[in-house]
Amino acid sequence: QVQLVESGGGLVQAGGSLRLSCAASGVISRINTMGWYRQAPGKQREPVAGITRGGETNYADFVKGRFTISRDNAKNTVYLQMDSLVPEDSAVYYCNGDVVTFYRGAFTRNDLWGQGTQVTVSS
Repeated sequence: QVQLVESGGGLVQAGGSLRLSCAASGVISRINTMGWYRQAPGKQREPVAGITRGGETNYADFVKGRFTISRDNAKNTVYLQMDSLVPEDSAVYYCNGDVVTFYRGAFTRNDLWGQGTQVTVSS
């Protein structure tokens, strides 16, 4: 019924910028917290940034001052503006959403993940 789809990844040189988007589609009642995670080969998936429906944000220390998370509730979309990228930022970036759906008269709370978008930062 509902899915999250990331976009905006790609190859960028160190010091460059990328803007990731994650749009939720389907029958959505509301989306609570949304966030971005990343995972590099051989490493554990780690949180990058999160944002509540009301706009409260939280960042991992390694991206503070470089990344900015935002959302557009009307579009059911969360963004991640990534500036001053370094090779260590290279990973598959996944968006996550606490999504409440409505199906056949029932509300269901879902912890959804997108398929991921690759970010590669060259040195």
